[in-house]
Amino acid sequence: MNGWPDTRFIDLAGIAAPLIQAPMLGAGADVMIGVAKAGGLGSLACATLDLATIRSEVAAFRDACDKPLNLNFFCHVTPVADAQRAQQWKTQFKAYYDELGADFDAPTPVSSRAPFDDATCALVEQLRPEIVSFHFGLPAPALVARVKACGAKILSSATTVEEAQWLERHGCDAIIAMGYEAGGHRAMFLSDELTTQIGTFALVPQIVDAVSVPVIAAGGIADARGIAAAFALGASAVQIGTAYLFCPQATVTHPHRRALREATSSQTALTNLFTGRPARGIVNRVMREMGPMHPQAPAFPLAGGVLLPLKAKTEPQGSGDFINLWAGQAFTLSPGRAADLSSYELTKRLIDDYAARRPV
Repeated sequence: MNGWPDTRFIDLAGIAAPLIQAPMLGAGADVMIGVAKAGGLGSLACATLDLATIRSEVAAFRDACDKPLNLNFFCHVTPVADAQRAQQWKTQFKAYYDELGADFDAPTPVSSRAPFDDATCALVEQLRPEIVSFHFGLPAPALVARVKACGAKILSSATTVEEAQWLERHGCDAIIAMGYEAGGHRAMFLSDELTTQIGTFALVPQIVDAVSVPVIAAGGIADARGIAAAFALGASAVQIGTAYLFCPQATVTHPHRRALREATSSQTALTNLFTGRPARGIVNRVMREMGPMHPQAPAFPLAGGVLLPLKAKTEPQGSGDFINLWAGQAFTLSPGRAADLSSYELTKRLIDDYAARRPV
């Protein structure tokens, strides 16, 4: 399709359509390949993958198509372990351990999400992705310089105007304006104040006015109406996440897939129970009973280990009571919710539906 209202991100990324599939657990090479072949930008969430798996996923993508890809990394600071706080946190879950017959006295499993570091950067230098994106700010300047030196364009997510301006000053080639509606982890890094977080369609034009680089709208966008609204507000591209979890290629768990099909859009909430950082997902039992935001949750990503034995007891029975069910507020609007669209078909549908309503 020709005639996109702003071609800056298309030109920057070397893609045909300004649609990015958000990096998410469950969206691996098979999802990315379909998106890329349809003209968008496929993204791989690397924070929970080891280096060998990242290499394998990229190889599968490169074998299937010659399109650009986006590798996404977290760049948080690994917290210092606090044994007393960890035990106090685990005690909050003892009744669930007793109910399910899980061994409360066994060592707590580790729930880890690795930050971008020297070894990961070396892998990026070998793989040479066209785009590298970050969550929670940016890594150290020396690592940013190395990523740029290997030819990659750098993106990162901002949840406020101040974060967007910081990212531009520190070398971002484009900025993802992540509204309050978005699923998964909030990208906030200059503030931890949730009450002042901004919705997508208030955030996008403010960031567009505040920076000179292309702006990508993310959060609450799942169909052509959201795409049109984002472009009308000055976005150069859109990032769409949860809509792609309905695709048959997505490797989401059975409870997660069922929740996405059965829940309503009003049943998501921000929670820190699963990792220690606020992230939006569909409300389940543990979120209802403990409250989605808990003041005793350990620092990211240490909070989730206590839930792993409970997940092991319940998920095989099809229960989503103790797992994260990440989803944005607009997941019910996905064209793929009512039809099993592949990632290629969904991307083409979004492009064609936007073209049909685009002002002449």
